[in-house]
Amino acid sequence: MAEVEEEGRKPSEEFTDESEEEDSEEEPKLKYERLSNGVTEILQNDAASCMTVHDKFLALGTHFGKVFLLDIQGNVTQKFEISSVKINQISLDESGEHVGICSEDGKVQVFGLYTREGFHENFDCPVKVVALHPQFTRSNYKQFVTGGNKLLLYERNWLNRWKTSVLHEGEGTITNIQWRANLIAWANNVGVKIYDISTKQRITNVLRDNVALRPDMYPCSLCWKDNTTLIVGWGSSIKICVVKERNPTEMRDLPSRYVEIVSAFETEFFISGLAPLADQLVTLFFVKENSDQMDEEFRARPRLDIIQPLPESCEEISSDALTVRNFQDNECRDYRLEHAEGESLFYIISPKDIVVAKERDQDDHIDWLLEKKKYEEALMAAEISFKNIKRHDVQKIGMAYINHLVEKGDYDSAARKCQKVLGKNMELWENEVYRFKTIGQLKAISQYLPRGDLRLRPAIYEMILHEFLKTDYEGFATLIREWPGELYNNMAIVQAVTDQLKKYPTNSILLTTLAELYTYDQRYDRALEIYLKLRHKDVYQLIHKHNLFSSIEDKIVLLMEFDKEKAVDMLLDNEDKISTDRVVEELADRPELLHVYLHKLFKRDHHKGQKYHERQIGLYAEYDRPNLLPFLRDSTHCPLEKALEICQQRNFVEETVFLLSRMGNCRRALQMIMEELEDVDKAIEFAKEQDDAELWEDLISYSIDKPPFITGLLNNIGTHVDPILLIHRIKEGMEIPNLRDSLVKILQDYNLQILLREGCKKILVADSLSLLQKMHRTQMRGVRVDEENICESCHATILPSDMAKPFNVVVFHCRHMFHKECLPSSGTIPGVQFCNICSAKRRGPGSGILEMKK
Repeated sequence: MAEVEEEGRKPSEEFTDESEEEDSEEEPKLKYERLSNGVTEILQNDAASCMTVHDKFLALGTHFGKVFLLDIQGNVTQKFEISSVKINQISLDESGEHVGICSEDGKVQVFGLYTREGFHENFDCPVKVVALHPQFTRSNYKQFVTGGNKLLLYERNWLNRWKTSVLHEGEGTITNIQWRANLIAWANNVGVKIYDISTKQRITNVLRDNVALRPDMYPCSLCWKDNTTLIVGWGSSIKICVVKERNPTEMRDLPSRYVEIVSAFETEFFISGLAPLADQLVTLFFVKENSDQMDEEFRARPRLDIIQPLPESCEEISSDALTVRNFQDNECRDYRLEHAEGESLFYIISPKDIVVAKERDQDDHIDWLLEKKKYEEALMAAEISFKNIKRHDVQKIGMAYINHLVEKGDYDSAARKCQKVLGKNMELWENEVYRFKTIGQLKAISQYLPRGDLRLRPAIYEMILHEFLKTDYEGFATLIREWPGELYNNMAIVQAVTDQLKKYPTNSILLTTLAELYTYDQRYDRALEIYLKLRHKDVYQLIHKHNLFSSIEDKIVLLMEFDKEKAVDMLLDNEDKISTDRVVEELADRPELLHVYLHKLFKRDHHKGQKYHERQIGLYAEYDRPNLLPFLRDSTHCPLEKALEICQQRNFVEETVFLLSRMGNCRRALQMIMEELEDVDKAIEFAKEQDDAELWEDLISYSIDKPPFITGLLNNIGTHVDPILLIHRIKEGMEIPNLRDSLVKILQDYNLQILLREGCKKILVADSLSLLQKMHRTQMRGVRVDEENICESCHATILPSDMAKPFNVVVFHCRHMFHKECLPSSGTIPGVQFCNICSAKRRGPGSGILEMKK
């Protein structure tokens, strides 16, 4: 029995054409299994003639007149001996409790599977089809129809007797009946009719297209997609008919419903069966031997296609050629296609074989991807649907993908996938590491090893580091930088690097890596020595991070030679840890480096290194003359005599001029400008800065016999010295360049001065008038005097307690108040009095603004 079951569950390739599967990269839509178990035994001695499908079981009719009830796996649950000849049709109601059977010898039986009470009748002609009312179990719907030469309707009346009605006759043998809700569809030699049982009206007649085909050899296939949509397949044509309600205004003598054909198209092969699949169609085709070029074995194979109907054509979605048993001996009428309403199961029935087709699930999809070696897509599909897959495991698929990549030689991709696939399984990780070691690809997996919360044994990481140390110094250095020091035994790796340095003592990569290892081990002094030796950029970061300033006091020169700017910034930022005196002491023998340090120190604070300013004069003169003059200007601690001596020795004219002027010897400074620099503009600028009439006189005297100097003076002297003094001293006949322009400029400057004076005068007058008006308004305001005010002289209340008595009060604009008798006598100006308090405080005298008398 096990062998039979195994045979029954072979994959779809047993039933489909292998050559097509190999040539096509498109995934099949359906998978196939042979219905086995009891079916296998039945078909060894008999042949299937018909079958109907219910959600709970199957009913199979044979050529020897037997009906078998089967479970979904094909095991026999019940057997009925109906006739000795072929069973033509089996019909079940929706509940699956009643069955209708008809046979070639005219027998019709309708009975309950659990009661056996029902209808039993023998006719004198073959009955081809029978169909029960879908709700036959309910007492109100005890109806069924049979089809032979006539379409007969059987109804059980209230007396429990069966009443027979002829619905149709005279158009040949009825070969197919399908009952859905209140609609009965049947096919005869002429075409397909639909009858409405509720209104007792025939509502359509769909004619057969190809009348040349024998209806008994190429029977009609009918299938209801829903309560109003009928699919008709006959010969090689398919029509989709929709039953619609007729507009009441159009009825007259017409049926209340009509049929609209929404799609009609031809197919390549002959139709043996139809079934709906969502908005698509599953079609069973019989391939007729109509070409000598076709292989005989292939020509007779039935095909199961999924097509997408269009209004006038169809689109093929998938197509499978099925290798059913004895397919060479079968005709179009020998095949049937049945389907289960509740699920997408399709049964292909042939005399000696029954094949079940079902939609492929996610497991099947993954199977196909794995078979096609599309491992990445298979892994992605498994991850997305991990809750729905039953036969596959995400990790196993991932491992298969990794194995595939390794076999291809794509080691980097295989190692990258390990991160995703192996996850936190340490055992799998270590197995993969050892496998990569075996194939000599430890480098590939090294960068993907776990290094966070999940960590492998230190020996694993050390093994990889040793491998890199033997073959790839740069890769080794990269791992040391990227891997946390806790992953491995630091001392063991330090020793290994040290051993390598004995062979290659100057290898910078090994030295840098050793310094990093020392840093991880907190041996910062050793790391610092290596960094300084290599002049490594991380030396400053190391010093700052681990506060190694005490270790660099004797290495300041090395640091400066490596990077002056960074070294000086670090030293100045940490003066509390390394004093300026200590730095100057270390740099005493390297004046060029000392100058860089002292220059930056001076820029930060002019007073911090004041005791080194005298030394800095020589350093600036030697190494940085452009900054000497700014230094002399900004420094207040520089000895001028020393600076002057150095500048004169080196013939630094500009610096000497500045020092002479700062020391008060402006005439000598001006003389140097005119004689040595011969720069009239600078001489004029110098004279303007000093603003000394004697300097202007010296400048004019020196320039009077030099025309270019006279031009410069004429252009610039106007705002500081009266130009007439210069013009009067110019010798007659002297040729002066650009004299006209210079005179025009003098006149313009004079005109500008006049305009400025007039403008200033107008502004002064306007402001004076405005302030006078404001003062007048202020003085004209009244001043409140009440009981709270006091006399500033006697400090008594300014107002008498008895207001009826006469009194005199003087109030000044400064708001000080006095009794008139408390004021001293008037001053030198008769009638004018001043506030004693404001006069004493030198605020300016205020005249009395109000004298109150009563």
